[in-house]
Amino acid sequence: MESLLEELAQRWSDIFAALARGDDVPIARRLRTEGMMEAAVLVSAATREELDAAMDAQYTQVNGRAIGDEFDADWREFFPFPQIPAMGQRAPVFPSTRD
Repeated sequence: MESLLEELAQRWSDIFAALARGDDVPIARRLRTEGMMEAAVLVSAATREELDAAMDAQYTQVNGRAIGDEFDADWREFFPFPQIPAMGQRAPVFPSTRD
């Protein structure tokens, strides 16, 4: 079971690092990782709370701040388990006319 948790940690790190660089993350990569999170709970490899703490550690390592600092303390209300709070950077938009 340890290899499952190590794989999840690597996937979270890869997802968060790509987003921090401004890269896109294929939806399939995020969805497969979320499926692994659900499977980890189903086979009792970890609890939801343990996975959230481990994911938060990866997020903090990449971004220098916790998920709760970024999305507020009740972030799981908006991103229900096993959803990963993986948001790309907003693209710069400039008006093409004065209007």
